[in-house]
Amino acid sequence: MSENYRASCLCGTIRFEVSEIERRAGHCHCSMCRKFHGAEYATLATVPRRAITWQAGQDAVADYCAQNGTIRSFCRQCGSSLFFASPRADPATIEVALAVFDDDLPVVPDAHIFVHYAPNWSVISDDLPRFPEGRASAS
Repeated sequence: MSENYRASCLCGTIRFEVSEIERRAGHCHCSMCRKFHGAEYATLATVPRRAITWQAGQDAVADYCAQNGTIRSFCRQCGSSLFFASPRADPATIEVALAVFDDDLPVVPDAHIFVHYAPNWSVISDDLPRFPEGRASAS
C-alpha cells in the first residue's frame, strides 16, 4: 500500500506513520487488554516493524512487560495505549491499537478473540466470529 497512515498519542508527544497494515483486526477481550485500554476490548492490527516511521517521541514510549511475557507499550507522558507484542508472535511484527490512528484505515475488524475472558457486562452484538482464546481456538 502506498499511503502512510498517521498515528499519535493523546498528548501528541508520540507521532508515527505506518506504511503497511494487515487489513483485518481483532477485538481482544482478555483482561490485560481491557485493563490496559480501559475499555470493553482492544482493537489491534498487525504491522511490520519496518513499516513504522517515527515522526516524534520514540523516546517517550514506555513498556510494561506482563508475567506472561507480553509487552504493552504506552506514552510515558499521557498514558495512551500504543502497541502490543507477544513472545509467540513474529518478532518482525507488532500489533498497533487502531484507536491511535489519526487517518481512516483500510482495516475491518473480523473477529472477537479471548471472549472467554469477557466480563459479564459485555454484550457482543455483531455477527463477527468469536473465539474463546486466540484465533486458532474453536468457537
